[in-house]
Amino acid sequence: MTQGWPAEHSHMQLVLSLFPGIDLLGRGFEAEGFCVVRGPDLIYGMDIRDFHCPPGRFDGIIGGSPCQDFSSLNRNPGENGLEMLREYLRCVEDVMPDWFLLENVTRVPDVSSPGYSIQRFDLNARECGLRQSRLRHFQFGSLRGLVLIPERMKPLRDRLEPICLASEGKKKDRRDWSDFCALQGLPTLKLPGMSIEAKYRAVGNGVPVPMARVVARAILKANIRIDDVRLCACGCGRIVAGKQYMAIPACRKRMQRRRESSIAAVTRGVTL
Repeated sequence: MTQGWPAEHSHMQLVLSLFPGIDLLGRGFEAEGFCVVRGPDLIYGMDIRDFHCPPGRFDGIIGGSPCQDFSSLNRNPGENGLEMLREYLRCVEDVMPDWFLLENVTRVPDVSSPGYSIQRFDLNARECGLRQSRLRHFQFGSLRGLVLIPERMKPLRDRLEPICLASEGKKKDRRDWSDFCALQGLPTLKLPGMSIEAKYRAVGNGVPVPMARVVARAILKANIRIDDVRLCACGCGRIVAGKQYMAIPACRKRMQRRRESSIAAVTRGVTL
């Protein structure tokens, strides 16, 4: 075991948010007491490749790099997804924060960065009190070897809604804007100057705010080293005991998907 974050740090860590968009992930961290600084984003006409940050200024880095190339629905993936992952890791190596959190879809490759232990885990919006079955994958890097134990709720099973997708704004039968925002854990946003499609895309691309808050709370409470606990082999963050190797049956499916993703990356000659 090791101590968690120092008391003077615990409610005001300074965090850099990369690929923020309208930053639903950052909003969740702010709601838990973090101070979030937004980095560059294409939505503002800015490019992360032109961004540089001095070391030692941030406690943590958060962000969800573009996921389209890792989506199971994309039949013609390109190289942008991998390039943006490298840019995220470049920023981590420039800044060298205590920890970093990368959010993406199921098929995103595993990442690594010198000096950091890496924990990969999944989280579903239904486990965070929401009525959409939105699964996201997180990779948490820690210089101190800490692991996250997300506090999962019993998944909701009634009155479930379709997942909020970035493409919903193109549909004629799209849900009401206020309902769409509420499903992502937001008040009804104004977003002046954006077209209807752009508004739905901006909100649909984000991590649901309640999910972000669950992860932020796990970071604040982190006090267990990766060498001091046995976690499920799939990296879901669940603790296993005895002869258990995986926590639940769904973990086997996640491991299979990850192997397929890693094999695909090796086949394309890519090293992250």
